[in-house]
Amino acid sequence: MKRRVVVTGLGAVTPIGNTVEEFWKSIKEGKVGIGEITKFDTTDYKVKIAAEVKGFVAKERMEFKAAKRMEPFSQYAVAAAKEAYEDSGLDISKEDPYRAGVIIGSGIGSLQEVEKDYEKILTKGPSKVNPLMVPLMIANMAAGNVSIQLGFKGKCTNVVTACASGTHCIGDALRAIQYGDADVMLAGGAESCICPCGVAGFTSLTALSTNPDPMTASRPFDKDRDGFVLGEGAGVVMLEELEHAKARGAKIYAELVGYGATGDAYHITSPAEDGSGAAKAMSLAMEEGGIEPSQVDYINAHGTSTHHNDLFETRAIKLALGDAAKDVVVNSTKSMIGHLLGAAGGVEFVTCVKSIEDGYIHQTMGTKEADEGCDLNYAIGAPVEKELNYVLTNSLGFGGHNATLLLKKYEG
Repeated sequence: MKRRVVVTGLGAVTPIGNTVEEFWKSIKEGKVGIGEITKFDTTDYKVKIAAEVKGFVAKERMEFKAAKRMEPFSQYAVAAAKEAYEDSGLDISKEDPYRAGVIIGSGIGSLQEVEKDYEKILTKGPSKVNPLMVPLMIANMAAGNVSIQLGFKGKCTNVVTACASGTHCIGDALRAIQYGDADVMLAGGAESCICPCGVAGFTSLTALSTNPDPMTASRPFDKDRDGFVLGEGAGVVMLEELEHAKARGAKIYAELVGYGATGDAYHITSPAEDGSGAAKAMSLAMEEGGIEPSQVDYINAHGTSTHHNDLFETRAIKLALGDAAKDVVVNSTKSMIGHLLGAAGGVEFVTCVKSIEDGYIHQTMGTKEADEGCDLNYAIGAPVEKELNYVLTNSLGFGGHNATLLLKKYEG
């Protein structure tokens, strides 16, 4: 028998707020966190905008010496994880620490550290490389640092599936609790690669929007969309076995009832054109949750604002939901915070939980007129307020990685 899993804590660092409260307030105000890149000189760059985290001071969120031994993606992960931990009311000193785990992913880790130390090799020689280069750079250190900071000694891993990393991490954490490997898990994603290599690489891939207007650069499903906007941040949630949560009187936000994961086996950057891989991930999540497509109230789409993703994900939704697709509300949080890559699924999961709590589906900002073939209800022009019982959230990663989670309003 699979054990039931609930959400008891939320944490986020985003381009529109460095806590869940700030983030959700900004969501409801329709704020867009995109602007000119301030992290490096973009004079020679075709793309000059991104969705940067603003006003984040690491030493205010964690011990100063520890923060100095972390790159931004790890700092964001620790800040979001601490917020989720504190929000949950869990006291690790009263728990078996080997029953408390961490699965937090990053698609890339720290490109900045690679840039800095490669420059040292070229200008000063290899002996001048930072002794901490490797532990600062590697993607698993988001999970490792969270485990160290909070004393969680159970399963500690990270899933790296590009833009699907955060969602796969939450899905794997769900499985760890369902099948008895842990009672509580901190799970999600963290990313920070708004740097010369990151922007140049995605620009050369023609993945980024070249639209200089921050308010319309990220416009998922729009006929004039031309690429995604690079973002950064972290989204981490506390998942907990239901009886464990009830025994300690925890606040329960929602229940996580389904997880689907598939591979397209098709192309290194493009989703399958017919949407079959992503559709199967949605179908698997609904099947595990024991629901019919007609019961899905809302889908938080991957919705990157690239031509292929938005068209093929629309096809996937119609393939998975059939006739029910026309009745479901779909939106894209990336329209407000850009694409957080490995962190996207974590922050979007937080968005879904808050949407269930408040009965509120935010508008897909920047989108004015849906493209031909993008013919679903994308919450264009205004938010949607309605009771939400079942919510799907999708993530699709380079390499053909598809992940879907199914959340349910908690009913006891």
